[in-house]
Amino acid sequence: MRVDVSSRYRMRGPVQYEKIAQYLEGMIHGKRGNYMAFFPSYKMLNDVYETAEKMGYLSDVEVVRQTASLSEEERESFLERFRNADTPVLGLCILGGIFSEGINLVGENLIGAAIIGTGLPMVCNEREIEQRYFADREDKGFEYAYLYPGMNKVQQAAGRVIRTMEDKGIILLLDDRFVTRQVVDTFPIEWSDYEVVTLDTFEEKIRHFWEHFPLE
Repeated sequence: MRVDVSSRYRMRGPVQYEKIAQYLEGMIHGKRGNYMAFFPSYKMLNDVYETAEKMGYLSDVEVVRQTASLSEEERESFLERFRNADTPVLGLCILGGIFSEGINLVGENLIGAAIIGTGLPMVCNEREIEQRYFADREDKGFEYAYLYPGMNKVQQAAGRVIRTMEDKGIILLLDDRFVTRQVVDTFPIEWSDYEVVTLDTFEEKIRHFWEHFPLE
């Protein structure tokens, strides 16, 4: 199985940033509307944005970026771009941040999201202690200390797109780890019909989706 994009720390750089930018460009062109992309860090967020600009991408949408310190007023203004959009909006946000949980953009206010990376927490003493604890008791040290918290962030971000039974949208999971058995086993039952795509195939898959599940 060939997967052509990775957000692993050792892989980060211009090659991967260009691929992520291509995926974002294809996603927003699949259907006119509002989208979000969730990144593991502000640096990667800004690096991908700058790469997309250099490639001439994302020119058909208004791009709004989450910054490290937002006031309550700025947060609400960010969300209002999606609720009262005259032109399509792409929000670049942080995975596990304020816009990846607890916000409500129903219907056509948000019709797709790209999630870059598996959200794994940084290695630290507390996580390592937790890993050893669960490794001794359930032989699932890595899962409890890193994988489950990370995938919880991923599912929360994906949940921004589907808020009601009537909502429809695209969710792109951009990382080679999303096709590993260990990660796939954490997917909710609703994701059981996921499809693996590449830069060569994903735009056709997106077009096919919107043809079969058009917005009312």
